[in-house]
Amino acid sequence: MSRPLALFMAAGCFAAPAAAQTGPDFKPIMDARLRYETVDQAGFARNADAVTARMRAGFELKQGDFAFLAEAEALLAIENHYNSTVNGPTGFPVVADPQTIGLNRLQAQYRGLPKTVVTLGRQRINLDDQRFVGSVNWRQDEQTFDAVRVETMVPGGLAIDATYAWSDRTIYGIDSPFQSIGGDNVFASVAKMIGPVTFKGFAYLVDQDEPGRRQFSSQTYGLRAVGGFKLGSAAKLNLIASYARQSDWQDNPNAYRADYWLGEAAIAAHGFTLTGGYEVLGAGFQTPLATLHKFQGWADKFLVTPANGIRDLYASAGYALPVKPIGPVSMLVAYHQFDSDRLGVDYGSEWDAQIGFKPSKRTSLLLKYADYNARSFATDTSKLWLQLDYIL
Repeated sequence: MSRPLALFMAAGCFAAPAAAQTGPDFKPIMDARLRYETVDQAGFARNADAVTARMRAGFELKQGDFAFLAEAEALLAIENHYNSTVNGPTGFPVVADPQTIGLNRLQAQYRGLPKTVVTLGRQRINLDDQRFVGSVNWRQDEQTFDAVRVETMVPGGLAIDATYAWSDRTIYGIDSPFQSIGGDNVFASVAKMIGPVTFKGFAYLVDQDEPGRRQFSSQTYGLRAVGGFKLGSAAKLNLIASYARQSDWQDNPNAYRADYWLGEAAIAAHGFTLTGGYEVLGAGFQTPLATLHKFQGWADKFLVTPANGIRDLYASAGYALPVKPIGPVSMLVAYHQFDSDRLGVDYGSEWDAQIGFKPSKRTSLLLKYADYNARSFATDTSKLWLQLDYIL
C-alpha cells in the first residue's frame, strides 16, 4: 500500500468517531504502546537502544449479522540507535521495530450462518498457542494476513477452522522488500473435545513466493492434544502434547523431511504456576509465520531453526500477587537449555524474567529481561525491555 493511502486511512480512522452517531453499533479502537529496548550482544562494540512509540487506531461497525473493521498503524522511532533491519546502522544489534505506517487490518465479517463466522480481508490470525501461525504482537508492527477464514461447528461436536491467505503482511515495515509476502497459504484444522481433552488435527501449507524467502515454503501435518484436570479444590494440571511432520512445498529449493515434538505440563494453585516442557524441531523444520518470540527464549536467538535442529528443555515459575486497588502483579522466571537435535551440540542456555501489572483498567506496565549464554551457537546476548501499554 502506498504511503498516501496509508496516511489517508490513518486520518480516516481518527476521524471516524464523528460518524458514530449514524451507525447502529460503533466501537472505536485505540491501542498505544511506548517501549524502551536495549540489547547488549557480544561482537558489537555498542549496545542497541531503541525507544519506539506505536499507535493503532480505527473502528468496528456492527449491523445485524455483519461487521466491518478498519485499523491503521503507525510506528515512530524516537531513539534510533539500533538496527531495525532497514534503517542502515548495522553496527548496532537488531531491534526489529522499523519506523513505518500502514493499514493494519481491514476486514468484513459475517455471522448469519449457524455457529459459523466468515472473515474476509486483512486480519489478525492467532492459531492455538501461535507456534505455527500468529500475529507476532510482541513486535511493534504486528503480522496480519490478507485472507478469507471460516470457523464453524458441525454436528458431532467438530470445530472446523479453515483459512486461505494470499498475502502475509510482515513485521518489517514499508521500507522492507519483505513487507508483504505473497503465496497460496492454507491453514486448516479439525478439533473435538472429549471429556477434559481437546484433540486437533491440523495442516499448515506455507507458501513464501518472494526471492530470499522461498526456503521457508513448507507443508506441515500434525496432531495436538490439550487437557485441563482439577487436582482437588484449588489446583489444576494442564497438559499439552503435539506432533507434526514437515516437508518442502511449492518453490522451496531444498528437499527435506523433519519432525516436531512438544510435551508440556503445568500445575497452577494459589496464584503459583509451575511449568515444564520439552520441544524438538528437527533439522529443516521451520515456522516462519509463528509468534516466534513466545518460544525458545526471549533473546530471539532461534528465530530460524539451526541446520542441525533444536531441542529446548525449559521450566518456568510464575506468581500472580493480588495488590489492591491495581489488581495482580504478575511475575515469571524461566530457564531454557538448548541443544541440537542431531550431533549432540550444546547450543547454550538462557534465563528470562518479567514483572508486570495494571495500574488501571486500560493501562499496563511491563519490565522484562532475557540473558542468553552461548556455547556453540550464536553469541552472548542480554536484552531489557520497559513497556507501557494503553488499550481503549
